[in-house]
Parts: sequence; C-alpha cells; structure tokens
Amino acid sequence: MNTQKTNFMVPLAFVGVMFFAIGFALGINSFLMPVLEKSLQMSSAESNLLLAATFVPFLIFGIPATKCIEHIGYKRTMALSFVLFAAAFGLFIQAAATASIVWFLIASFVAGAANAVLQASVNPYVTILGPLESAAKRISIMGICNKLAWPATTLFITLVIGKGLADIQMEDLYLPFEIIIGIFIILGIIALMAPLPEVKAAGEDPADENEAENQCSYAANKTSIMQFPHLLLGAFALFLYVGVETISLATATGYAKALELEGDNYGFIPSIGMVVGYIAGVILIPKYLSQAAAMKFCAIIALIGSVLVAILPGVWSVYCIFFMALGCSLMWPALWPLAMADLGKFTKAGSSLLTMAIAGGAVMPWVRGVIQDATSFQTSYWICVPCFLFILYYGMAGYKIRTK
Repeated sequence: MNTQKTNFMVPLAFVGVMFFAIGFALGINSFLMPVLEKSLQMSSAESNLLLAATFVPFLIFGIPATKCIEHIGYKRTMALSFVLFAAAFGLFIQAAATASIVWFLIASFVAGAANAVLQASVNPYVTILGPLESAAKRISIMGICNKLAWPATTLFITLVIGKGLADIQMEDLYLPFEIIIGIFIILGIIALMAPLPEVKAAGEDPADENEAENQCSYAANKTSIMQFPHLLLGAFALFLYVGVETISLATATGYAKALELEGDNYGFIPSIGMVVGYIAGVILIPKYLSQAAAMKFCAIIALIGSVLVAILPGVWSVYCIFFMALGCSLMWPALWPLAMADLGKFTKAGSSLLTMAIAGGAVMPWVRGVIQDATSFQTSYWICVPCFLFILYYGMAGYKIRTK
C-alpha cells in the first residue's frame, strides 16, 4: 500500500483505544436488553429493537461519514464520533429518568450514528496503515481491544451501581452513564491530540491519473463501485457476519437468564472466544495462514458452534456460544481487506459500502428475536447457519471473482 514509511505501532495503540470504545458502546445493548425486558416488561423482539436502533444508522450515515473523512480527515472524524457518543449517553440518562422505550431507542440511534462515524474512520485506516496482506493481523489486534470491551460494559455498570442485573432499577443508571459521558469527552480530546498520520490506499487520489493506473490497474478503468463484484459480495457477507456476530455477543447473558443459570457475566463467554481467535490471527497471519484461509476455517468453526448451541442441552449450549464467537473472530479482519482489495480511487467509496453493511446488526438479531418469541430461545440460533454458509462461500470463492 502507499503508506508513509513510518512505524505504525504508535498510531495503532491510539486506534486500539478507539476500538475499545466501539465495543464498550455496543456492549450497552447486551446490558440493557435484559434490564428493559424486566423493568418495562418487553418481549425479546421488542428489546432487540435496541440493536436495530444501534445498527440502522450504519446504513444512513455510512456515506456521510466517508464524506466527513474526505473534508476534515481521519483524526477529526474520530474526535467527532466521541462527541456524538457523549450526547448519546446523555440521552440514555433521559431515557432512564422517563423509563421510556422511545427515548432508549433515540439514544441507541445516536450511539449508532457515533459508531458509524467511528467505524467508517478506524476500519479503513487500520486496513491501509500497512501492507494489505497483513491487514488481518492489525485488525485482529484491534479486535482484541474491541471484544474485551463488550462484557466490560456490564461489569463496569454493575460495579459502579453495586447491584446484579436482576436488581437494577432505572434510577441506578444515572451515575454510570454520567461517568461514561466524561470518558468519551476525554477520548475525543485524545483523538484530536493523537499522532495519527493521514494515510491513502494505493491509487487513491494520487497526484496524477497515470500514477493511479500504475498503482492499481484493476480499478483504473472502473467508473463505479458497482463494477467490483468482490466488493458487493463482500458487503453482503459482512452484512450477514455483523448480524450473527452481534447475536453471539449480545444474547449470551439473556440466554443464560432464560435458562435460569446463576450469575451475570455470561457475556464473557463469546468475548473470550473472539479474543482467542484474534490472538491466533496475530500469531498466524500472514506468515502461516492467509486471510482467505483464516476466513474459511473460521466459517466452519462457527457453523459447528451454531449447530451445537441449537441442539445441546442447558449450560452446554450456552458455553458453545464460545465456538460461534471463535469462528466469528477472524471473519471481520479477513473480510475488510479481501473486499477492499484493488479498489484504488474507490477505496473510500468501498469503505462507505462496507460501513453501511454493518446494518446487518439491526436485521439478524431482530429476526432471531422474532423466532425466539414464536419458538424458543435455543431454536432461534438456527438463523445463524445459512449466514455462516454464505460467509464460507465468500471465503472459498466469492473474493476470487476479482482475479478472474
């Protein structure tokens, strides 16, 4: 890639903090869903609307976020996202004060908009910060920061409140949310001050068109991102992936509660699975394992894991969510570089499309919730099987369309 010849470990460290913030903000859904189901007597499908409100903004703000990057750069766009996060948690306080599902949905929507802006900046930034063939390794490092933050949300809030999930009332949420607002404001300031160089992909906005063609001949004669079939298939795979990953990360605690298991921290089961996979990615990619091979292996593991969750009894089923999450771990790190390969001058547009595909996190969990209400919590996990099958196809053949 056409990246500055500098040590990118320092920028990665700062971006790692931002990935942690992404996971922390998304983890609020895993915390709130069982709380609202109890406090407001909501069904599973209704509580999953929180996830929908969080992920729909990716569809709406994917392109505006990329335009924002073009005008003010990656660093200022990242800082802007933290301002939006702080505003979102201010709205969560209003929601808790009124015990209103409408306000919770509005707050989740604003948090989703902040997440869309941050994801649109950090994911392509990490992808093009170094060589493309090792992008999955860098994204895996970021993934460790991100996935450890999901269960950290529940742990942090329950520690601040001093109560278990079953005992939390709406008024208990004020203090932890106020602390979170302060944290996001500080992160916004850190983002502005961080030593993050502006980077460009090969063939992206070069000084002259001849240089663009030399750097990325595949994209030189293209006039639209719709002419990149590997990108379009990758966007659909990412849409399904985010949906099933969100199911594995956001439902473990609720599933354990439905089975009347003791304890509140079952959210660590999928997070540990994700982190184990990311560590393997850091060690194995690209020296021992290509990004495409990692995706194939992970899709097979996730397929097996989702079937086991759907058929095994009791606590064994909950613990098998670990294998779903382990399979999901390297899909994101592999999908982004495979789908963004050889986009050249369309790199930012391709990033917009992939960011919009994150809206899958709104659709698939809601479908799972509808199935749960109609059948059972355990049966609803079957929705993951066809999703992982398509992802397996992309890892085996879909991304290769570019080379034919």
